Amino acid sequence: GKVIFLENYDIELAKYLVRGVDIWLNTPTRPLEASGTSGEKAVMNGTIHFSVLDGWWVEGYRAFAGWALPRKRTFENQGIQDDVDAETIYNMLEYEIVPAYYSFNEQNVPVEWISHIKNTMVKIAPEFTMKRMIDDYFEKYYTKLAVRNKYLIDNNFEKAKTLAAWKQTMRDEWDNIEVINYSFERAGSNVYRSGHDYVAEIALNVKKIPKENVGVEFIVTHMSKKGEHEFVASEEFKLISCKSGKCLYRASLVPEKAGSFFYGIRIYPKHNDLPHKQDFYLLRWID
Repeated sequence: GKVIFLENYDIELAKYLVRGVDIWLNTPTRPLEASGTSGEKAVMNGTIHFSVLDGWWVEGYRAFAGWALPRKRTFENQGIQDDVDAETIYNMLEYEIVPAYYSFNEQNVPVEWISHIKNTMVKIAPEFTMKRMIDDYFEKYYTKLAVRNKYLIDNNFEKAKTLAAWKQTMRDEWDNIEVINYSFERAGSNVYRSGHDYVAEIALNVKKIPKENVGVEFIVTHMSKKGEHEFVASEEFKLISCKSGKCLYRASLVPEKAGSFFYGIRIYPKHNDLPHKQDFYLLRWID
């Protein structure tokens, strides 16, 4: 066999490759793959893929419509991981891909290979078109935004005005929230047991703010090998009681895995007309 290096890869060169190869072997280092638009165009020409589950292929891959290397790494050491991936590639080529390519029926037709081609064009290609993109934008964003827009502007912008007035009230009163006390079973320790129920309670004096407009939640993280906090889970506190602005909240945290974790407790504003927490900037960390 021969290996050919093609320099200055561009759209002009790509159009010959995406329609003129039997298998598209793409093995970038996880998770550094780009979107993979050339691979997306290749499937529309019936090109079968054998790639790492990264970039577009992690979404595009279907069983019996190409082949894939696992998404997860086995080793942190990149050199060792490269050796494992190389061995996996050679084994899959030798025992799965090449036999499928050279396996013919009585009519001299490579049935298994053609089956992969058909599955590629039928099951994968339609998911990577401009129509699919437009449909996604329409369903996930434009339609929802249009519905919300109508909701806010009906009756001479009644809901929009109410929400704006509420936000101003929250700005004026937010800093007046008082933390009376709070307790957490493992406060001061970062070690947690899996399956154990860790209970936290916090008492607030929300003053003039309605109790339904104040939310409290746990944020749990762990320290990555790079020394960075990585999000693990969140858990909202339940309102247990509230009298004269003094409210008691309680949360139960049950770790799925044992280990060393970090936690934070934060207060945030709640309103039925706020689609997402990030739609209002007010936030207060307790610990």
